[in-house]
Amino acid sequence: MEHTPRPLPPCAEHVPRRERVTHAAPHATADRPPLSRSGSPQEAGRRPSDNACAIWSPRVILLPAMDDLVTARLKLHPMTVGDAERVLAAEPDSGDRWAPGYPAEGDMYAAMRFLGTCAVTGDPQPFGNYEIRRREDGQAIGGVGFHGPADENGSVTIGYGLIPSARGKGYASEALREMLLFARARGITCVKGDADHGNIASQHVMMAAGMRPTGQDERVRFFEIAWTDTAANADLGSYKP
Repeated sequence: MEHTPRPLPPCAEHVPRRERVTHAAPHATADRPPLSRSGSPQEAGRRPSDNACAIWSPRVILLPAMDDLVTARLKLHPMTVGDAERVLAAEPDSGDRWAPGYPAEGDMYAAMRFLGTCAVTGDPQPFGNYEIRRREDGQAIGGVGFHGPADENGSVTIGYGLIPSARGKGYASEALREMLLFARARGITCVKGDADHGNIASQHVMMAAGMRPTGQDERVRFFEIAWTDTAANADLGSYKP
C-alpha cells in the first residue's frame, strides 16, 4: 500500500480553524482513491497541509456525535473536522493523546482527504475516518477508514495504517475486522481493499480479517469480502485477534 495518493479537489475558500458541521449537499461519486494511508502525499516536497482547506456554509445539518467503536484492545474514534485539522497540522491540543510517531504521513493524507470530502460533499460519517487508539493507554497509534459512502451496488473501499512501533501486534487486523462488522451491520454488501505486491504484511492483515484475494494489476493485489445473511458472520466469526 505504498503509493502516491491522487490530489484532492481544490476547496473554494479558507476559513479559520474551528469545529464544523456537515453540508446538506448530497454525496458525489468520485474515483476510488488508493488504499494506502502511508503513501507520499502529493508530489515530492509538498506536505498534505499545502492543499488542505475546508468550507463553511450556511446550508448545514447537525449530525449526532458517533460513539467510539470498541474492540478487545482498541477504541476506534470517529474523526471530526477538528480532529482532522489537528492531525493535518500535527498540532495536538490538550485533550489529544498521541503515541510517538503519530500522526504519520499516511495519517496526514487521510485527514486531508477527509477534510476535502467534508468541504465538497459533507461529512461522510459513518463511512469516514476513525482514529485507532489503544485502550490500555488511550494513545492514538494510527487510523482506519472508508473512502466514502457506498456505491450503487452497496460496496465501499477501506484503508488503514499504523505507526511503525504499533505494527506486528495484530492491531490492524483487529481494527479492520471491527470495521467490516460495522459496515455489514449498516447494510454494506461488499468491502474492498488493495495492497502493493510487495506489501505482504498488509495482505496478511486483510486475509486475517476475512477478506480474500480477487485479482491484481501491475501494481496492486485486490481483496474484498462480500456477504449474504449467512456467509458474513461465518467468515468474520473465525477471526481471532
